[in-house]
Amino acid sequence: MAKLLEDMARLQNQIKSAMAYPVTVGILAVIVFFAMTIFLIPVFAGIFESLGAELPALTKFMLYLSGIMRSWKILIPIVGFSGLVFGIKQYYKTPIGRSHIDKFLLKMPLFGDLNEKSAVARFCRVFGTLTRSGVPILTSLEIVCNTVGNKVIANAVAGAQSEIQQGGMMSLALQNANVFPQLAIQMICIGEETGELDAMMMKVADFYEDEVEQAVKALTSVIEPLMMVLIAGMVGVILLSMYLPMFAIFDQVV
Repeated sequence: MAKLLEDMARLQNQIKSAMAYPVTVGILAVIVFFAMTIFLIPVFAGIFESLGAELPALTKFMLYLSGIMRSWKILIPIVGFSGLVFGIKQYYKTPIGRSHIDKFLLKMPLFGDLNEKSAVARFCRVFGTLTRSGVPILTSLEIVCNTVGNKVIANAVAGAQSEIQQGGMMSLALQNANVFPQLAIQMICIGEETGELDAMMMKVADFYEDEVEQAVKALTSVIEPLMMVLIAGMVGVILLSMYLPMFAIFDQVV
């Protein structure tokens, strides 16, 4: 059981590490943007006003944006975003809300496949460990429903539990749920037919845990340069908007 908890914690930490990087860099980008629009742009605004220069459209837009950032109007998107986050959290506490959000987490760009593989690995690892320890299949499925961490996967497992109670096969119920990867279903089906379901579940868990590890590495290698390019582009646009009028003034003087 200690090994099971260790594997689950390691898998969860891999997912968190993959999602933490873009969030951290995103927060840094917001801080840089606020700092430049609140402190840097007003300095240039004073220079442009004293020179009476004709400003390009990009510069006018950035000055307008800076004015909003330094006024009470900035509270509107902040309050709106905070309200949205609070609303989503409250909605997630409802059964239907959790189902909808967990379904989105399995389909979301970049991280959807990662979340799905993680949930499948967790299901197979817990179920395989329990059945190998002598826990009855129905009891194991009931425990898995409460530990899998995703409502959509939990509903599929509950459907498998009902199917087995009626004399059916778990792999058929999981396939009908249209949630689990086809490879996992085929391996589970082989385990049922050979009478080695627990061993096959552990193999499926090993496979998808490796898949998660590789996906995290691949995702990180893609996100890191992408986030750096986005931040560099944001800073570049701000600086360009401030220097364009100065270039125009210099050309007029020359």
